[in-house]
Amino acid sequence: MDPIETLNALYGAMPPVAAMQVRAVRLDSGVLHLHAPLAANVNDKGCAFGGSLAGVMTLAGWGLLNLELAGAGHAQAEIYVADSQLRYLKPLYADLEVEARLAPESDLQAFLRTFSERGRARAMIQARVRDPDGATVAELTGRFAAFRPPGSE
Repeated sequence: MDPIETLNALYGAMPPVAAMQVRAVRLDSGVLHLHAPLAANVNDKGCAFGGSLAGVMTLAGWGLLNLELAGAGHAQAEIYVADSQLRYLKPLYADLEVEARLAPESDLQAFLRTFSERGRARAMIQARVRDPDGATVAELTGRFAAFRPPGSE
């Protein structure tokens, strides 16, 4: 199965995420792109619900590390968000278009090497939601942790 299809199957298996209709679109040069329709994530004001913005950015970071670890042969990794900071910059009256990438202070090869050697690793992720004009409406910086499950590899 294609890695994006596999990630979408994982998203679909989580009832709250399935309700948000989150879909991975593509992984391009280390940037994961997600989409979620406004209709499934709207608040009482007709714009995107803040909890949905936070959730989909967190899912983008989680999904990015899932894809990178699976691509390096670690499909059984368990990934968790350890902590994050959010900024909401303006309301969004359109579908949620999200991108996530490693933060500049994180190095993918070092992350993968640490995971291979120790069975655990951490990485900083940056995610953002953009409006149809490309302006950032919300952003997340988060520390994610990956662990090798007991009895695997």
